[in-house]
Amino acid sequence: MPYRAPVPEFRFLFDHVVGMDQVTATERFAEADTDMVDAILTEAGRLCEDILAPLQRNGDLHPARLENGVVRTSPGFADGYKAIADGGWVSTGADPEFGGMGLPTTVTTAVNEMMSGSCLALQLNPLMTQGQIEALEHHASDEIKAIYLPKLISGEWSGTMNLTEPQAGSDVGALRSKAEPNGDGTYSITGQKIYISWGDNDFTENVCHLVLARLPDGVPGTKGISLFLVPKKIPDENGNPGVANSLKVVSLEHKVGLHGSPTAVMQYDGATGWMIGPEHGGMAAMFTMMNNARLGVGVQGIGSAEGAYQHALAYAQDRRQGRSMIAGGTGTILDHADVRRMLTTMKAETQAARAIALANAVAIDMSNATGDADWTARAALLTPITKAFGTETGIAVAELGVQVHGGMGYIEETGAAQYFRDARVTSIYEGTNGIQAMDLVGRKMMDGGEATYRLLDEVEANAEAARTTLPELAQDVWNAAETLRETTEWLVTQDLNDRFAGAVPYLRAFARVLGGHFHLKAARVGGPGNRAALATFFIKRLLPEHASLCAHAREGAEGLYTLSPGDLAA
Repeated sequence: MPYRAPVPEFRFLFDHVVGMDQVTATERFAEADTDMVDAILTEAGRLCEDILAPLQRNGDLHPARLENGVVRTSPGFADGYKAIADGGWVSTGADPEFGGMGLPTTVTTAVNEMMSGSCLALQLNPLMTQGQIEALEHHASDEIKAIYLPKLISGEWSGTMNLTEPQAGSDVGALRSKAEPNGDGTYSITGQKIYISWGDNDFTENVCHLVLARLPDGVPGTKGISLFLVPKKIPDENGNPGVANSLKVVSLEHKVGLHGSPTAVMQYDGATGWMIGPEHGGMAAMFTMMNNARLGVGVQGIGSAEGAYQHALAYAQDRRQGRSMIAGGTGTILDHADVRRMLTTMKAETQAARAIALANAVAIDMSNATGDADWTARAALLTPITKAFGTETGIAVAELGVQVHGGMGYIEETGAAQYFRDARVTSIYEGTNGIQAMDLVGRKMMDGGEATYRLLDEVEANAEAARTTLPELAQDVWNAAETLRETTEWLVTQDLNDRFAGAVPYLRAFARVLGGHFHLKAARVGGPGNRAALATFFIKRLLPEHASLCAHAREGAEGLYTLSPGDLAA
């Protein structure tokens, strides 16, 4: 499928909307100047357009398969992965000490979005490896780092994360996988894990699994879980893949989408593993990888949205149907008001989600570069919003893309439905979007809402600054921020279940306000693509949803239990 990398859009957002200049002003990221970042984005965009995008349909039509215990990947994926690895795109943010580029997370986020938009099924592989690299950088011993990080960073080896078990999904603490000490610093890992993205492949020398398991003295629940690195092949004395470990792919799942990405059931039968982090500290160590992945998965949704939008726009520019209702039209379905509504919604939503994700990445970079607690709190606050809103945007925009195609959208040959099918899982894996919302109103509100209020102060300051040039839009954004502030003030006084009852609408209201904020910032600057018109569309037509969402959030839990289980089944 043709794909055009939105490099100019990233440049605009970096320069005018999300504050990338703050990142490059730090000592840690001073070398990531405009020229370097432009060169990286341009080269990554070329990779996505020329090499990855042509693989999109291959992955869907020719899924990964398991043959005699060996995973066979989709045609062209091996060459596509080699191009990713050879270009250093696995390791843009990794530590230069082990061969990484050491670039800001903000740049990695842009690159990952472009790869997601061009071929999501293949991009999921390096995304998992990036998360494992970060987890090992923070929690592994120097010996483990020396053996594994250079290989993972180069792309010679790939990484996975193993949390879920048949009886332990979102409730990770219910896992049954066991880890027995071998007496030599290694552990024997036994158990079964499901939903393991890229659990194996036929193009990397080794696959390294991060596995959650419980030691014999591990207490029940998450506090008794430890984390282990379990390679497919045990490295020899020279750090090269040696003998096969006692693990295997039992089966590959048959999925709605992402057919090119093998999702494995993994079996560990006394496999040799090495502990990462302290005993019983597995969840904290794994959350390093999960938080990295949550930003990455949100960006997968945004990439899917961009790809679906481009696909739908190209179709609409060519499709002639019905009589035009406007003078000087194109003669295509672009002239029809409802088609224009759908395409403008797709564009406005994608740009709002992209700005939120990049602002999240900037906060992560500033936290890493400065250690400032306020930046750390902002990064934590924005992560569940990025993940949930980014993925919901991917699904909704891809669904609209099918609708723009009309009947042809329901025909697989057009490729429109693939974006929807591929994106659908993103709101489920790496923590369902309901769990993201509960995290937002739970853990992220343990500060009494202070991080939220600081962010809303900035939203309102931006609105105040826009009053002279865009007074009506500025007032709408300011009013919305105040409504969200009042809802937050109510929320932090409620018990946890009342918060959880309105968590999803609250998160979406938050995303609506942030979307209005970033569209307003873009409109103040101007630039390509008529930013003021796009901001007007978002603020006047989409932002008003925040009011009903906030009202929903303030209803609490009681009404949800008015209908008994019997009533629901009646």
